[in-house]
Amino acid sequence: MRKASGQTVGSKDQSRLAAPTDLGEDARTSITTAVNTLLADTFSLYMKTKNFHWHVSGPHFRDYHLLFDDQANQIFEMTDSLAERVRKLGGTTLRSISHIAKLQRSSDNNAEYVDPQDMLIELGEDNRQLIANMRQAHKLCDEHHDIGTASLLEEYVDEAEKRSWFLFEASRTSKLTHH
Repeated sequence: MRKASGQTVGSKDQSRLAAPTDLGEDARTSITTAVNTLLADTFSLYMKTKNFHWHVSGPHFRDYHLLFDDQANQIFEMTDSLAERVRKLGGTTLRSISHIAKLQRSSDNNAEYVDPQDMLIELGEDNRQLIANMRQAHKLCDEHHDIGTASLLEEYVDEAEKRSWFLFEASRTSKLTHH
């Protein structure tokens, strides 16, 4: 069977990618599906965060530009660990932008201009949704006794909570007056 772009790989070829796990086929399938979906969400959030990093403007430009860049780098760092976790479990992972688009649950933002305050709020909401999705995947891992994936997700939930907190604090409008 040809393996050119867009072609499917036969089951014999796919078996070459299998890795041993004691979790069982149901766990492997369920968890790798959940983690691949999280991975698609992560790439989507990374791209949106970089988009806002590149297009932020206004009086807080430097602060937001640096905040978005730091957060984008942190989000991108998650991708390799998530993809490798899928492979450790014997699954296959994302292969293309179209594969990401097919699986992602978050929405893109293709607007020409987004107000910086709206950027902060939108990224905060997206991070909170990612947290909720990671908690769901963690629950699935607990059901299948997959402590490796669960512990990885625990670290990433904490990081996403910190991102969400920073975005929330940066989006607050000051009611303080100076005397």
